[in-house]
Amino acid sequence: MKKLRCAVIGTGYLGKFHAEKYASLPDCELTAVVDIDEAAARNIAEKHGAKAVTDYRELLGRIDAVSVVVPTTLHHRVAKHFLSAGAHVLVEKPITVTLEEADELIAIAHENNRVLQVGHLERFNPAVLGLDKEEKPLFIESHRLAPFNPRANDVSVVLDLMIHDIDIILALVDSEVERIDASGTAVLTQGTDIANARLLFENGCVANVTASRISMKLERKMRLFRPSSYVSVDFQNRVLTKHRTGEKEMFPGIPEIVTEESVFATSDALLEEIRHFVACIQTGENPLVPGEAGRRALATAIRITELLN
Repeated sequence: MKKLRCAVIGTGYLGKFHAEKYASLPDCELTAVVDIDEAAARNIAEKHGAKAVTDYRELLGRIDAVSVVVPTTLHHRVAKHFLSAGAHVLVEKPITVTLEEADELIAIAHENNRVLQVGHLERFNPAVLGLDKEEKPLFIESHRLAPFNPRANDVSVVLDLMIHDIDIILALVDSEVERIDASGTAVLTQGTDIANARLLFENGCVANVTASRISMKLERKMRLFRPSSYVSVDFQNRVLTKHRTGEKEMFPGIPEIVTEESVFATSDALLEEIRHFVACIQTGENPLVPGEAGRRALATAIRITELLN
């Protein structure tokens, strides 16, 4: 099979890792690395034997697949150009700034029969992949806490951190959001640095979601309360713990609680995400996180953000 000609647009913190993963895949040829900072582009390109480019438009029509890892405000413009030119696109989250922009990218991808995948990386966390998704949750509680990092301050904590959990929760519940209550505040930046949202779904499920980028500790956990089980997902340590009622009795008339814990080996979620992207291009299958899923997460994140302003 002919190798896919791939490129990475943006060589910031995430972009350099995207380039590394493409270069490691046997089905891919990292053709070019793009950044308006020529020295930065050259630095990454030389490591992988790729071409350094400062204007992404030079690549239109010359590559098969691209990762768009530029500031969120540029996602729509860059992804639109590549999709229109016939390239498959993996765009980092959030998919775009507005829903109208997301709708346009989705439409262009469909019109050109191209893969549009959104970089919600936690979907490829082995603890999430190992989660039994058949039993729908009744209540969800998630905490995504991180120390301050100036890298992602172009968006609020909702679009930076909380959107990961929003995406997963929407996929697990698979019901429309009926009502949202939210609160949050700015502490170190001009945007919201800590936020909490309570989502009520049409099927009755409730999700309580907290995100902070000013915490003293790092925590990424989600707890699912289901009709016959309680499940804890530790994203950071890749641990999936399931508690359910057993056949024996703990007390007369009270069933025992059986605990099953799965600890997953260290994995490279970004490599799996990009490998999945490449496989979808080759097979024509829909990606795990298509543009529609990215739009759905963005729509909920925007509703939460509006309540905070």
